[in-house]
Order: sequence, then C-alpha cells, then structure tokens
Amino acid sequence: MFETKNGSMSSSRVISTIRMAILLLALMVFLGNIMMWIIMPTDTYYNIWVPHIMAATNSTFFGIQGPIMMDFTFPILFIAVLGCVYLHLGKKVTISTKRSEKRLRFMRRPMIMKGFGIVNLTELSLFAMFISLCIWYFAGYVHHWYEQVLERSMSKHEKLWQTRLDRVGIVTGVTGNLCLTFLFYPVTRGSSILPMLGLTIESSIKYHIWLGNLAMSLFTVHGFLYILYWIITNRLSEMLKWGDHYVSNIAGEISLLCGLALWVTTYPKIRRKMFELFFYTHNLYIFFMIFYILHIGIGFACIMLPGFYLFIIDRYLRFLQSRENVRLVSARVLPCDFVELNFSKSRGLNFNATSTIFLNVPSISKLQWHPFTIISNSNLEPERLSVLIRCKGDWTKKLYDVVSSPSPVTRLQVSVEGPYGPSTTHFLRHDMLVMISGGSGITPLISIIRELIFISSTLKCKIPKIMLISVFKNSSHISILDLILPTSTPNSDSCNIDLQIEAYVTREKGQSKDVVPKPRIVWYEPDVANKPISPTLGPNSWLWLAAIISSSFIIYLVLLGTFTQHIVYPIDQNTNMLYSYTKKGSASMLFICSSIVLAASSAFLWNKKQNAKEVEESVTSRSTSNSSFDQDRDAEMESLPLQSIIKSINVHYGRRPNFNRILMEIKESSVGTLVSGPKKMRQEVAAICSSGQADNLEFESISFTW
Repeated sequence: MFETKNGSMSSSRVISTIRMAILLLALMVFLGNIMMWIIMPTDTYYNIWVPHIMAATNSTFFGIQGPIMMDFTFPILFIAVLGCVYLHLGKKVTISTKRSEKRLRFMRRPMIMKGFGIVNLTELSLFAMFISLCIWYFAGYVHHWYEQVLERSMSKHEKLWQTRLDRVGIVTGVTGNLCLTFLFYPVTRGSSILPMLGLTIESSIKYHIWLGNLAMSLFTVHGFLYILYWIITNRLSEMLKWGDHYVSNIAGEISLLCGLALWVTTYPKIRRKMFELFFYTHNLYIFFMIFYILHIGIGFACIMLPGFYLFIIDRYLRFLQSRENVRLVSARVLPCDFVELNFSKSRGLNFNATSTIFLNVPSISKLQWHPFTIISNSNLEPERLSVLIRCKGDWTKKLYDVVSSPSPVTRLQVSVEGPYGPSTTHFLRHDMLVMISGGSGITPLISIIRELIFISSTLKCKIPKIMLISVFKNSSHISILDLILPTSTPNSDSCNIDLQIEAYVTREKGQSKDVVPKPRIVWYEPDVANKPISPTLGPNSWLWLAAIISSSFIIYLVLLGTFTQHIVYPIDQNTNMLYSYTKKGSASMLFICSSIVLAASSAFLWNKKQNAKEVEESVTSRSTSNSSFDQDRDAEMESLPLQSIIKSINVHYGRRPNFNRILMEIKESSVGTLVSGPKKMRQEVAAICSSGQADNLEFESISFTW
C-alpha cells in the first residue's frame, strides 16, 4: 500500500514536470510570435527580414502566403496542440492542495473600474501591455508609410495632407486586424489555450467584449477616414469598386456594415431587454469574416487566421454534437419558479465543478441556445447530469410552463452542447471557503459543494470549512437548499465536511405560515432515438482535438499547395499581383472548411461509434440488475436530510447580510471568497476584499454573462 502510494506520487511529479516543460515551450513560442508583431511595423522588418524570409521560403506551392503562415499561423496552432497534450496529462495528476503565494495575492486583488467591471491587477497589466502593442503597431506603421508619402502623393496627384489621411486610414484598419487576431480565443468554448492558462469561457467573455469594442472602433474609424478621403479627393466612386488584384472596397463596406449591426446590439441594455435580437445578429460574424477576408486578401488574413481557425473547429464540433437529441430522464418542479432537469449521461463523461452546458428545446425555439450551470457531480452521479433553471426570461418561462403543466408531455426533445468548464479546481488551497449567492447564483456553488463532498469521502483530503451565504427574495426559495446534497451522497461518517448555511430572506419579516408545496417530479418516457450525453471526442478528447488541429491543417496545406502550384503560380509567378484576390481567398476559405469538416467528422464518427458501444454495455448491465429507474425512482429523487452533513442552518428574515462584518470576523489565514449573483452584490464583496482591511481574503467572481 505504501509502495503504491509512493509510486503514484512519483508518477504525478514526473507528469507535473513534463507539463511544466510543455508550458514553458508554449510560452517561448508565444513570445516569439509577439516579437514578430513588435518587429512587423518597422523598417527593419520590411528592408531586412522580409527579403531574407522571401528568399528562404520562395515556393511555387504557397507563394507569399507561405512565410506569413509560417510566422503567424503555425506558431499559434502549435501552441494549441501543446495545450491539448498539457491538458490530457493534467487528468493524470492528483488533486493539488498547494497554497498560493502570499506575495502574489495582490496581483489577484479585485478592483472596480467603470466600463470594465471587476478586474484584478494581472488583467489590467496584460490589457495595458496589449494597448501598448496596439499603439506601437499604429505608430510604427505611420512612421514606415509616412516615409513614402511624398512619392505616393506625386504619383496620385494629390496634396500631401490628403495622402497622409489615406495612410492613417489604412494604419487604423491594420491595427484593428491586430485586435481581430485575438478576438476569437475567448469564445472558443472547447479551446485548449484558455484552460492551459487557467481561464474559463465565463471569465474570458469580458476579454472578448473589450477586444470586440476596440476592433470595431478602429474599423469604424478606418471606414470613416476612407469615405472622407474619397470625398475630398473627388473619388467617391471608389466605394463601388471591387478590386480583384488589391483591396476590395465593396467587400470591406459589407463587412463593416455586418460588424456595425452586430456591434450595436451588444449594448448592455439592448442585449438584456432584446436577447433574441442580440443572439441572431451575432451570427452576422460569418458574413463579417467572409467579406473581411475578401477585402484584405487571404495572404494578409493569415495573420489573424489561427484564432478563427480554432474557432471554426470548435464551432463545427458543437454543430455535430447539437444534431443529436439527448435523453431527458426527469424534471423536478420546485415551488419557487425553479426547475431541475435530469439527463442521462455516459460514465465516460467527466466534468469539473461550475461547468456549464448549453440547451436547445426545439419545441420552444429551434435556434436559441441557453447556458446553464451543471449542479450534479460526475463522480457522485456517474449516469446523471442535472441543471437548475430559473424561470426568468421568455425562453425559460416557456420551458417552465411546458414542464409544470398539469398534463405535461411524455417526451421532450432536447439537444445539448458541452459541457464546458475549468480543467482543474483550486478550492483545496484555502483554509475556508465563503460562498455568497443571490437568487439563481447558488447553482455553481451547489456544484462546488458536491465536488468537495466527493473529495472528502473518496480521496480523504482535508476540506476547507464552508460557509454558504444565500440571499433569497422569499422563503419559498429556501427549498433550493435541498438540492445541495446529491441523491447518492456518501455516508455522513465517511464525509468529513464542515458546512454552515446562512440564508437571508429579504422580503419577508418572518417565517411564512403558508404550507410550501413539495417539489413535483415529472418522468419522461425513454425514446430509443435519444442518447445519453456523451463526450463528443471520447474520454481522450484533448488528444483527439490535437489530432484534428494537426491533420486538418496538413490537409489544408496539401489542398492549398496543389491549388497554388497548378492554378495560381502559372498565372501569378509569385508576384501576388496577377491572380484574382477573390478567387484565391474563396478557394482558401473552401479549403479551410473542407479540411476541418473532413478531420473533425472522422474523429466525431469514430468516437460516436465507441460511445454507442459503451451505452449499449451500460444498458445491458442495468437491465440485468433491474435498476432503480423503474422500481424506486421516486425514492431516488428524494433529498437526503441536510442535517446529515450540514453543521447548522440559520434563516434570517427581513434583512440583507452585512458582508463586511461577516468577512472581517473570519480569522483563517486563507479565505476563498466566491461570489455568484447580481452585479451589485459582486461589486460590494469585491470592494470589501480590495479594501485592505483583511489580507486573508481572496476574491473570485463567478459570473455567467453571455
């Protein structure tokens, strides 16, 4: 036993060392890529580097596109593949209880900034460095092209200041391309790059918003400056030209109009009040990107290609997963306008706490997808996946009406995308966890508590003390607390967890005398066409993703090389001036999509076959043991008594919690403060943690703003 434990620890250390080496290699490659961005707008790059690069990579297979892909596309795809290997190895590492360095805590201390929300010093530093890169990029190109202004002014027979306006316009667009390069990384849900950096989709959405606002601001100024330039030089007819051997103005204008329509609907008030308008117009990104590539040409577009390439892979895999209906086992209607949906899942599907899944119910809307937090634990409940949904918006109200109807449907078709979540959890590094929730914000906290229950009962690790502070509007919402414990909770003797709950009911002065109805359970008939939720790419999903990225890019290079060698080169002779930009760009986009479809479809169909075998074996095993789904299913859904694990429950009526007093009274040396709820609540707690009154508080906001 002792030797086995030592062997496991030794193996874990070896894997951790390999992962650290992979991380360092990825960092070196990324820094090299950033160096290319820094050197690109300089005379050194154009006068010294470019001639050498072109001479060394002069090829009839890729032309001028080859060196651009080598410098900007390949490094990022290589990092993505490294990230897949890094995350795959991470599954083999035991749970870490390593404490964070106190010296580095100030880098994670929250700050509230108007227009940015809650940020920390690390995020601000990185954003400041990115803005500095944009300024350097802009200034470098202005300096480079201003050296050619006099010659260009004379050749075009226009005034010097008009030529300068033209150059500023193009530099603004080129700087916007820099922002566009990073725009798609935060919204690539199945990305290997984000989790390798310890980021999640939920925490990265704000980066997408920042980059999107910056990119569209620059593109809008770019378009305005060129329209102004054409007006003052009496060349307004240029707006109607489709340049087939240079920049296509019409394509750029169409792309800008699509971008503006998309951008306007992202305004917070519009997005919140008219979510469907925001959702549908966001699909204009397809036309935005197509016409953007036709506007600038595929050669220059290869600079921003890697982020979009990874996004297309992720989007296509999501499309394949969403084509299948999953089995909805049951629904539990709570007496507080909440509903819990319970799905069947395969044992091979694993996910961490705070993971989310996107749901689509065709009978309500065939196009709308909505994210919800998974409250179940894949270890404690290996064949069940549960989400808790609050009846708030139009879509959720329709879903609630369907489920809670006196005569509910016997079958409900549902499709899913996901789950998506963090690659690791770090809750064990604290002495105490203070979880603060408001309304439906309790859902991710339930998933964390269930994860800690599993760790405590199975891995026998030391679990931090837990204080759950939940704020509800009325007492009927307290029934949500019954969902904290899973139906398969281990024996309380084997679960050493210290959980205290402080519930605050703000709109009632005392305990209601009305009898709160019990939750109503609705069971759905199984359909052979509906399958359990399974991992899209199987248990080794990260390795499969690495294979898809690598093989699809190789297929793309083969298709592109063949096309360039036999069709483009005989006409263009590597001048990049004679062959149609439109045909070349259209062919490249077709090759990219075809290669991704071929590689991803092959991987998906193979794993779909393997998942079907696993499900068939599971069904056979269940039928032989006459499982509880048919016999004791009502008993299975009953919540276990909270007192079996929870130390104490205090309900406070008619007031809100005094977060400052509660947090200041906690004396543990490391206190993780997790907040999931309304913006005002998150900012209030963030202000307390950043005030400097207590050095033991580490703030983390769990926000699901899509």
